[in-house]
Amino acid sequence: MTVESTAARGSTRRSGAGGERAAASAAQSGAGDSARDAAGAPSAAPATSRTGDGANRNGGRSATKAPAKTAAKTSKATKPAKTDKAAKTAKSAKSGGGARASATSRSAKASATARAARGTGAEPELVQLLTPEGERVTHPDYSVDPSAEELRGLYRDMVLTRRFDAEATALQRQGELGLWASLLGQEAAQIGSGRALRHDDYVFPTYREHGVAWCRDVDPTLLLGMFRGVNNGGWDPSTNNFHLYTIVIGSQVLHATGYAMGVAKDGADSAVVAYFGDGASSQGDVAEAFTFASVYNAPVVFFCQNNQWAISEPTERQSRVPLYRRAEGFGFPGVRVDGNDVLACLAVTREAVRRARAGEGPMLVEAFTYRMGAHTTSDDPTRYRRDEEREEWEAKDPILRLRRYLEASGQADDAFFAAIDEESEAEGRHVREVIRTMPDPDTMAIFENVYADGHALVDEERAQFADYLASFADGAHEEAR
Repeated sequence: MTVESTAARGSTRRSGAGGERAAASAAQSGAGDSARDAAGAPSAAPATSRTGDGANRNGGRSATKAPAKTAAKTSKATKPAKTDKAAKTAKSAKSGGGARASATSRSAKASATARAARGTGAEPELVQLLTPEGERVTHPDYSVDPSAEELRGLYRDMVLTRRFDAEATALQRQGELGLWASLLGQEAAQIGSGRALRHDDYVFPTYREHGVAWCRDVDPTLLLGMFRGVNNGGWDPSTNNFHLYTIVIGSQVLHATGYAMGVAKDGADSAVVAYFGDGASSQGDVAEAFTFASVYNAPVVFFCQNNQWAISEPTERQSRVPLYRRAEGFGFPGVRVDGNDVLACLAVTREAVRRARAGEGPMLVEAFTYRMGAHTTSDDPTRYRRDEEREEWEAKDPILRLRRYLEASGQADDAFFAAIDEESEAEGRHVREVIRTMPDPDTMAIFENVYADGHALVDEERAQFADYLASFADGAHEEAR
């Protein structure tokens, strides 16, 4: 359930084309839209103040206004008494033109109340090590110093993952897949966190972690089988310590916690990572997982990719506080990282899994990013969000910012980028060839592995289904005669 008043819900209604979500009552809805711009500036930058008419989407401009009553008191203390004419003018302004100031005052009060509820007057801190312009910045708690080869490897990972994702989307549009959930825009969050893991760590994904699967050496084409309908997963989870995709929202977080509790009882020093989205954070399974992980000090990292849209529902309709702060109530730390910064995601995840392996318990990582595409290929995001919002986040593209850094620092040349582009096109061709030649499953296989020692009822159903399939063949034979 969303946590907002009926009045707030009414004032944030959007039109069919998306509309503006910013309204006076948006100050009561948690992080608000101003947090959306935080990923475009280092965490050391001053927090952006907000007025009652909603969040400042331009990040750098402060628009704090004094409430009307405060301004009136100041005026009374410093100015001479009003004449009768001036008093009448003031009275008129109060009842007419002063309505705007009154509304601003009420909105400012609402904003202050929301900040008080969150316990702070500042915007959430954002861990960032690479700005959208491709400039390295530092953070007091998190750092990473990758070699030139490692940086080029991260770039290659993101480019090839995006190319695979684009090809899968195209194949679905051509009828080769039943559905596809794109990761477009979230490459840094997935590659950065995925490359922070050891082979003996275990991953529980949702259905969008194609980049993490790449980092775990899962053949990308195996991801397509389930979406084509030829298998129920396509890979052995124990081979790469990468669990099968989970379609049920949030359930894998509970599974990951139970697995992590088992790891701790076994005395192993590996970590478990549970991936989920901002929409899943509203599920009861996630809250239960947080409780058990905290109480049992489980070595699990909760990695939330906050792409700001749970299908068509914005994050501010799901939480009154930034998602990473939910960890406080369960007794373990949480941190928000720039999800479009692959270096920051790498550094933060490394620290989170280090804590887990050292027996320091769970940690919540909120990767603040943006879903550039549709929720899935059955979704139309133009119905609920503005084109300007997407354009704003295109300037924070995770691949572009790393390329800018590589070019500016001289750690990659044109030949390298050309080779990666050529490799990505070859990857696209390979995916097309595999999906179009992927064999259909044995229709009788559904009866296998139901019971370890077999069952009479299953045997009977198998025979009935075989006769049913044979009837089609007999009919075709009769027509041929």
